[in-house]
Amino acid sequence: MRIAIIAITRNGARIGAQLKEGFARADLFVLQKYAGTAGKTAIPFIGELKELVRKLWTESDGFVFIMATGIVVRMVAPLLEAKDRDPAVVVMDDGGRFAISLLSGHLGGANELACRCAYLSGAREVITTATDANCLPSFDMLAKEEGWVIDDLSKVKILNSLLLDDAEIAVVDSTGRVRPWFHGRGRLSFHDTFVEALQSPARGYLFVTNRQLPSQVQPERLLILRPQNLVLGIGCNSGTEMEEIEAVVCANLKRIFLSMKSVSCIASAAAKREEAGLSEFAGKYGIPLRFFDSEALNGVSAPSPPSTHALKAIGATGVAEPAALLASDGGTMLLKKVKSGNVTLAIAECPISS
Repeated sequence: MRIAIIAITRNGARIGAQLKEGFARADLFVLQKYAGTAGKTAIPFIGELKELVRKLWTESDGFVFIMATGIVVRMVAPLLEAKDRDPAVVVMDDGGRFAISLLSGHLGGANELACRCAYLSGAREVITTATDANCLPSFDMLAKEEGWVIDDLSKVKILNSLLLDDAEIAVVDSTGRVRPWFHGRGRLSFHDTFVEALQSPARGYLFVTNRQLPSQVQPERLLILRPQNLVLGIGCNSGTEMEEIEAVVCANLKRIFLSMKSVSCIASAAAKREEAGLSEFAGKYGIPLRFFDSEALNGVSAPSPPSTHALKAIGATGVAEPAALLASDGGTMLLKKVKSGNVTLAIAECPISS
């Protein structure tokens, strides 16, 4: 986490220097006239504070402002986008008494950052998010800790509110991660199937799944969290366009009711490392690529017969299936290879880790 610490007073510069020592990746910015107070590693600035913040906004994961809260609110307000994209913002007073988590407390990590600042400076952290104030876990922090994608961020607020109201929330979670996270806190009921959960008297629902549910069966108070446990194994002819790859992948995911948001990586043969269409497709969806050489691919027992085309082209008995199985660490094949035009696709599901 890259932190920008900004101070505009002499004592703020001293506090900032103290904080900087406690972070692995932090830059301290101070008014030029206080550069001596802040130490040799401080970065002095001249000019408008708001311009400095604007420049740093997209480059930093978190900010610690040592100044009045009102200044910070007016300065960052025009820069805000969404709670899942804004950096963490913590404000400390010039006396070093309080470290206030102001913005992006959960997903951005401001609550944790405020606690860290308090520990380093001897201040008192101020956390105002309702779940934390009531010593309850939250659904957005669960997603963050597990590396799950939140399907609809607006539903987090609804379920966190139900949690605070002690309303029953029905949970379907094949990963087994939700129960230990809540550890008996909150009124959660656990069910084996979606149908069973929907038939319960619960007022809200949490589904942890890589499955795509038809919109007509989704209740209004449903939060879906997407575990990153699908691997796309893709083979393609040289020069295959991104649009063709995308069309094949999307059509097959839709056909077997799987969500693109649960795809953790795309796997292919090392010979496809420079394939522009494949790289463009991965880049469009922000999915990492993994490549395996022919020797590794040939060492996997795939369900489909060997491919004479792949053997002749790159010396591998197959690409899509063995690549998917390798990248999923020996997972379960959800879709055996299908060939459409210039694209071959297989989908594997990673095993549940203990």
